[in-house]
Amino acid sequence: MRIFCNYVVAAALFFFLSPLSASAAEPLQLYAAGSLKAALSEVALAYENTYAAKVATRFGPSGLLTTAIEGGENPDVFASANMAHPAKLAASGWGGPVVLFARNQLCALAQKDVSATSDNLLSTLLDNTVRLGTSTPKADPSGDYAWELFSKAEAIQKGSYATLSGKALQLTGGPDSDKAPEKRNQYGWVMDEKKADVFLTYCTNAVSAQKEVQSLKIVSIPENLAVGADYGLVVRNGASPEAWRLAMYILSPEGQTILQKYGFEVSVVKKGK
Repeated sequence: MRIFCNYVVAAALFFFLSPLSASAAEPLQLYAAGSLKAALSEVALAYENTYAAKVATRFGPSGLLTTAIEGGENPDVFASANMAHPAKLAASGWGGPVVLFARNQLCALAQKDVSATSDNLLSTLLDNTVRLGTSTPKADPSGDYAWELFSKAEAIQKGSYATLSGKALQLTGGPDSDKAPEKRNQYGWVMDEKKADVFLTYCTNAVSAQKEVQSLKIVSIPENLAVGADYGLVVRNGASPEAWRLAMYILSPEGQTILQKYGFEVSVVKKGK
């Protein structure tokens, strides 16, 4: 991918031509999508252990993090659950370039008593007795991806978009959304509290939720409704060489292997593979 190559060349030149301090005066600030919390927390820890550097992380809906950055907050690195938010920041001059560093997919998380399968998923979602949960569009890309699925449903069955967008309960990702108790998975908690019968979320989130609430079912989205999520990475203009090194570490075989372990699709695999 050309954008990946350009990013690597730019980062490598900056990295190798700029001296690294023995230790940064302040921890590197990494802002990232909530769906990356488990994976990038482990990446940050591995980075700290490798380079004896500190990384402070903040996770949340990518849209809300973008708004915070536009409002004056200045992380060194931003990892978004879409390409649009980092591209918007890059266009404003905040950072760049933007690189695709991982991919995800949308899945359906269903209560055990809901007879949802890949084959009947659309009819299940359209059923007026089934409560459909999503994240919040614009604030959280997961919500935008759900609405993309609704658009695909419209092409299959007329009227589906109006029905699905009208009934969708925007339960997560918004500025006023209820937060899960500490150490609880947000989606596992939402489903455990019976706030929805089916919830559209990233497959990685669904797997984490099912580990916590084992009665939940994960339903694959059929091909004609499938929605993929491209994750974009951007470094702030004027950030230190250490920030570029962190970004490169996320793109490295070590960082990509950790992301892969958590269910993300990546383009870089372990050395020797």
